[in-house]
Amino acid sequence: MAGDAVIIAGFGFRRSATPASLAEVLDRLCEHYGPVDRLAAAASMQTLVRRLGEARGLAVIAVPDTALASADTLTQSPHCLRTRSTGSVAEAVALCAAGPGAELLGPREISVDRCATAALAVAR
Repeated sequence: MAGDAVIIAGFGFRRSATPASLAEVLDRLCEHYGPVDRLAAAASMQTLVRRLGEARGLAVIAVPDTALASADTLTQSPHCLRTRSTGSVAEAVALCAAGPGAELLGPREISVDRCATAALAVAR
């Protein structure tokens, strides 16, 4: 990415997710888009993401759960819409953490074990 762009990885996951679930999907996104600058999670879900951030030396942004509904996500998961008022927690978290004018680099990715999702947003 050129200039002052900051890449933020947002996560969503099931209770059964492990640090390896998050790491696997993040590594896949990084292979495709390059390294990330920060991680982000909904405030109610930040513990597992903080563990990944500590392991990778990356700061973690906690996004208020109430902010997720305001994000315009590419993915529209019916389950996620019912339970979290957003089409994708990972995409919403990434967008909210990246701030006004942020853009998703693509739709969320799902971990191989199907327990975690991650999406990247660019803040300019």
